[in-house]
Amino acid sequence: MIKDKVVAITGASTGIGEATARVLAASGAKVVLGARRIDRIMTLAAELGGAARATDVTRREDLTALVGLAVERYGQLDVLVGNAGIARIGPLDELAVDDWLAMIDVNLNGFLYGIAAALPVFRRQGFGHFVTTISVSGLRVVPNQSIYAGTKNAVRTIHEGLRQEAGPHLRVTGISPGYVRTELATASVQHPETRAEIEAQMAKIAIAPEAIARAIAFAIDQPEDVDVGDIVVRPTAQS
Repeated sequence: MIKDKVVAITGASTGIGEATARVLAASGAKVVLGARRIDRIMTLAAELGGAARATDVTRREDLTALVGLAVERYGQLDVLVGNAGIARIGPLDELAVDDWLAMIDVNLNGFLYGIAAALPVFRRQGFGHFVTTISVSGLRVVPNQSIYAGTKNAVRTIHEGLRQEAGPHLRVTGISPGYVRTELATASVQHPETRAEIEAQMAKIAIAPEAIARAIAFAIDQPEDVDVGDIVVRPTAQS
């Protein structure tokens, strides 16, 4: 059951995060939204009857505060949806080291900070659910995505370790989207040729973020003794 579950969502200001907040709130969840664009999430939280705070996932204290807000406001945290991510992709020859480090900081460290914030709360409660947006890039490596895919593969590996260590009362779900109509790629990619290629593919085959939100809702909605480990959601036209 989703109704009355308390769900914190990072990267909630747009795209998959926003769609997930809307889908879950429509099913009766109490949503706690985190993102850097505080104006967007405050407006969304007011619309959905939830809570929000500015959250930069590269700051461990921000994740701790987001989880704390959920517990303070609603008395518990049922689900942490780790959705924040960036995709500053391009050829390795560009030596865009700052972009490489930014992806490691957001995609990997941000994921780890989420675990550090929520796991003690889940253990104390005796229940909880980690849902993490990974990527099909964590399943299939292609040119120009080496570092991005590396961060997603690292998340996938740690995620599986978390699942194995979680025990009988915690659930761990990885969601791997393919091409989705969001700002992720086009807002992050600096390399012109790569950006143009991605924009063309997205215009041609990308699916709506609500498709991913429904997959997340499906995993959350399962009975407490059912752990949906991995879901891959991609356009039918994507290879």
